[in-house]
Amino acid sequence: MAARFVTLTTDFGLTDHYVGAMKGVLYNINPSATVVDISNSVQSYDLLDGALTIAQAYSYYPKDTIHVVVVDPGVGTSRRPILVTAGTHYFVAPDNGVLSLVYEREERVSVRHITSSHYFLEPVSQTFHGRDIFAAVAGWLSKGMEPSKFGETIDDYVRFTAPRAKNGESNQLKGIVLKVDKFGSLITNITPADVPEMFGGQFKINVGNAAIMKLVTNYAEGAKGEVVAILGSGGFLEISVNKGSAAQVAGANKGSEVTVTMG
Repeated sequence: MAARFVTLTTDFGLTDHYVGAMKGVLYNINPSATVVDISNSVQSYDLLDGALTIAQAYSYYPKDTIHVVVVDPGVGTSRRPILVTAGTHYFVAPDNGVLSLVYEREERVSVRHITSSHYFLEPVSQTFHGRDIFAAVAGWLSKGMEPSKFGETIDDYVRFTAPRAKNGESNQLKGIVLKVDKFGSLITNITPADVPEMFGGQFKINVGNAAIMKLVTNYAEGAKGEVVAILGSGGFLEISVNKGSAAQVAGANKGSEVTVTMG
């Protein structure tokens, strides 16, 4: 059965025509497709933000969903377009590492270099492969075209490792803020496995100008304006403020150091 769901994850935003043009290409090739936006607000050129965004969302879609992921600062260069089969999902993206966290999460991964240009929209622009290559390939794939039709498998695809939390002094763990969400919450790279003793023990978290010693189970447990820690839905430790922006209150942003001190 042909895959019908196609998702879009891009840094194109919503003020220009780019996302609309990609959807037009998809529907023109397969009017029966269902196209869903995961997010078109990935930080511009930010491969890690794109990798986090798709990794946090793709598994909630049905089997055989096709995920088009376009964060592509190297568009028009020699970087390759790829078609990835990972678990029960497909991904169409540039070969620049934006799928790195998907590779980490899935045991079965097959990556193909897309070389069958007769599936592309002609002429291919040097600056908009999202429309002319990735959307077009996804459209044909959604009609049931076999992945093998698009190109040969490769093993040297690009991948990177997301920053990991590291041990500091004897009772410390050092991490970073991976991103700031729309609510101003600081999403760190620290997981419960990194600091299991934090859950039920005494601790202090330092980030920016804030010192946090309260772990809550929901945002409303924090007093208005209070900076608290919470285990977020993505499995990472978050620094949040009830009805406020932790980024503003703490004076922290993406890349800020986070130190957890136990005891």
